[in-house]
Amino acid sequence: MKTFVLFHFRHSALGIALLVFLCVAGYPWILSARSPQAAPPPNQAPASPEPDARYKADILVVVAHPDDETEIAAYLARAIFDQHKRVAVLFGTRGDSGGNVMGYEQTAALGAEREIEARRALASLGVSNVWFIGAPDTPGQNVLASLETWNHGNALEETVRIVRLTRPDVILTWLPDFVVGENHEDHQAAGVIATEAFDLAGDPTKFPEQVTFPRDHSGIGNFTEGLRPWQPKKIYYFSDASNKDFMAGRGPEYSSTEISPSQHVPYYRLAAVETSFHLTQGDTGQVGKEALETGNFKEFTSPVRFVLGKSLVGGSATSDIFAGISPGSIPFVPVPGYRPQASSTLSLELGGPWAFYQKFWKAHGIDQLAQLIPVPEVGVYPGNTLHVPLLIHNHTDQEQIVRLTARLPAGWTEQAAPANYPVRSRDVYPVEVVLTPPTNAQGKWQEITWQADTQGNIIGTVTIRAYVTPAAMPE
Repeated sequence: MKTFVLFHFRHSALGIALLVFLCVAGYPWILSARSPQAAPPPNQAPASPEPDARYKADILVVVAHPDDETEIAAYLARAIFDQHKRVAVLFGTRGDSGGNVMGYEQTAALGAEREIEARRALASLGVSNVWFIGAPDTPGQNVLASLETWNHGNALEETVRIVRLTRPDVILTWLPDFVVGENHEDHQAAGVIATEAFDLAGDPTKFPEQVTFPRDHSGIGNFTEGLRPWQPKKIYYFSDASNKDFMAGRGPEYSSTEISPSQHVPYYRLAAVETSFHLTQGDTGQVGKEALETGNFKEFTSPVRFVLGKSLVGGSATSDIFAGISPGSIPFVPVPGYRPQASSTLSLELGGPWAFYQKFWKAHGIDQLAQLIPVPEVGVYPGNTLHVPLLIHNHTDQEQIVRLTARLPAGWTEQAAPANYPVRSRDVYPVEVVLTPPTNAQGKWQEITWQADTQGNIIGTVTIRAYVTPAAMPE
């Protein structure tokens, strides 16, 4: 009937009048009627859908807590408003163990509030693709503690999934290193997992269920995800270290005082606006709110600095973040992986997170990070205890008795500990040293050195720099 009406009346005055009447009477299908089209070629399958363009990102930011993105908000404003880059953000936690200056809400309730704060903050920059892994907020300085409480494997799987879904050219994340500053272990965990995801998302054998096509994507009951492997092109790190001089020349730096050509205000103001949504947080949201009310933006005018982790498209460390990046995908690039070093001697090294990072950097092809802070460092609260793990390695064929001695700064004390350690052949002996700084050492760098020897022969020394500060996270 539809075809009949269209053929017989659409080219006559009566036909036009009838079409108008039918549309007014509630038959809009008339306007869309067409002459019969040629049938599609026999046995031709429908077009294969491409990845969902709504989630494509140029930049994926991987951080730990709602408000972590404020560390680089001035750069994100530049990238979004003036370079027209698409940004997505993945938070490891909902910030459910932080303080709350707005009310009594804590734990799960606080996490619910902070999630909304983060979504509103990022919406002020035009970012709507925001995900949360939902790991617990774990305050401290030891990255290994966060990797454990986050359930490392699950958090990595989710991060790889979001990388494959958003297909970013660039990942921006926290520096995976132990620095004096806030040095939150969750920040470090976000950097570790983002680096691992950068190196795994392009490998179809990692979480293969994510990159296997479903039986029928238009139906229900499918059990694989239909994503594609994706190799990001660059990864950059940022830091909340107290002193960021070590970052100079290691990556690009972006002014926060320049005027945005599209928004006609300095980037620091856009950063303050974004930050001001995190009102439960006294050291971010409240600072942003006060800056907007008073016009004093001194907390937001520092440049945004990055450290280049790796680039798979060439370029120098200090080149623009998007230098050398072209649209489209690149082949998967495998990393060196862990390679044990052969040894036949005795040795001494820092354990815990320091030992982990030395292996992690090499395994992921970012061993230049070892040069950022040549002498390992740690922050400690005045009068609090400092736990320092040491590892005595015995790669010989005989058990060895190793003597350990410490050189402590004036006023520091060490809990009583054995001096001699029997280390079995081809084994490692973990030693946990517990120190206490004096309360009057605040604001000072102090060096602590341990020496290991056997039968009068020195087998190794390690040194760590400690900064005594009330801003130090708990251990």
